[in-house]
Amino acid sequence: MKLFNYFRSGTSFRVRIALNLKGLDYDYLAVHLARGEHQSDSYRALSPDGLVPLLELDAPDQVPAVRLSQSLAIIEYLEECHPQPPLLPADALGRAQVRALALSIACEVHPINNLRVLKYLDSALGLSEAQRADWYNHWVSQGLLAYERRLSLLDAERRAIGLGTARFSYGDSPSLADCCLVPQMVNASRFGLSLEALDIPLTRAVFEACMQIDAFERALPQNCPDAGA
Repeated sequence: MKLFNYFRSGTSFRVRIALNLKGLDYDYLAVHLARGEHQSDSYRALSPDGLVPLLELDAPDQVPAVRLSQSLAIIEYLEECHPQPPLLPADALGRAQVRALALSIACEVHPINNLRVLKYLDSALGLSEAQRADWYNHWVSQGLLAYERRLSLLDAERRAIGLGTARFSYGDSPSLADCCLVPQMVNASRFGLSLEALDIPLTRAVFEACMQIDAFERALPQNCPDAGA
């Protein structure tokens, strides 16, 4: 498989984590967002929306090549084709709860704070760097606080049936939710948001547990081939 991505892209980061967790090999193809490479005619011919990540499937006999966009769709495809280790629980309710956690980051936080939105705030609306930082910090903080409340409810449910606090977002193994949470936490720190100042102890504990796993560590932006390019 080939993964068109950018080292600082949070959505690309999610897919790198999933590929690593499942032990799948892939070719890393860098698309430099800051240089506008995603807007080139050559890349738009591959990805109509001009976004990363884009996964080209390992099907050499397939013409034209099959490519998948949107990080959650890519990860769910990997989950269906390579179910071990699972990133979604076996039961329908558990899968819905994990998807709800993942979507709370992927739909409610990331879209209004990604690079193209921040650039628009600067170039089109004329916001200062400080105002843009306030925008970012406000929405990411709200999103992470909401995530913490979700984890608190799940923790209460576990305790009600005699279970201890989960190590990860849902249960004791990484899930789709963690693939979304970790990039958001890493990017929040990069943009100067003080995670320690937020009252999110369960969320921080999940993040720390994830970062003890090699699959998450290897997916970090600074460990990518195009880091610093």
